[in-house]
Amino acid sequence: MRLFAAVLPPPEQLTELAHVVDRLSHLPDAGRLRWTTRPGWHFTLAFMGEVDDELLPELHERLARAAHRTPPFALRLHGGGHFGRAVLWTGAAGDLDEMRLLAERADAAARRAGVPMDEHRRYQAHLTLARSRAGLDLRPFVDAMARFEGSRWQVPELALVRSNLPGGGVPGEQPRYETVGAWPLGRAG
Repeated sequence: MRLFAAVLPPPEQLTELAHVVDRLSHLPDAGRLRWTTRPGWHFTLAFMGEVDDELLPELHERLARAAHRTPPFALRLHGGGHFGRAVLWTGAAGDLDEMRLLAERADAAARRAGVPMDEHRRYQAHLTLARSRAGLDLRPFVDAMARFEGSRWQVPELALVRSNLPGGGVPGEQPRYETVGAWPLGRAG
């Protein structure tokens, strides 16, 4: 199973973002970008790649512990940015220290469960909106997002998401995402 730990924004915040993305899709060169779709909008905390089924029980247990050790925290979608000429994203504002801590705990949980993880690097909260293979100048899109401030929400849980990559060779086909586990943040009672 191809898995990652994530924070999933609620429907109301995704609707706010959809309005912004709709405006971006009318900018020059927008048609040269591969836009992600609403079902794929998430903040990846720890990408695990292919995980063997026998590791899942311990992974679930360790992710539950990581979630319980992290209190709920406030976020909002915020602004935009890019990674080189390849990826356009929106960021997060709010309790980013808590989000980074949750990302580190999810990464550590996966490692301790035996999942071979890539080299650890500092977490940067971002939600991918579009990708470019053509090396477009993404600054006009980032400039158009500069004032975007989504409404605040309380992050209630850590999600484990399965990524099903497209296999049909259909142009524009997107990965499908399925939440296979979720654990509430903070201790109950």
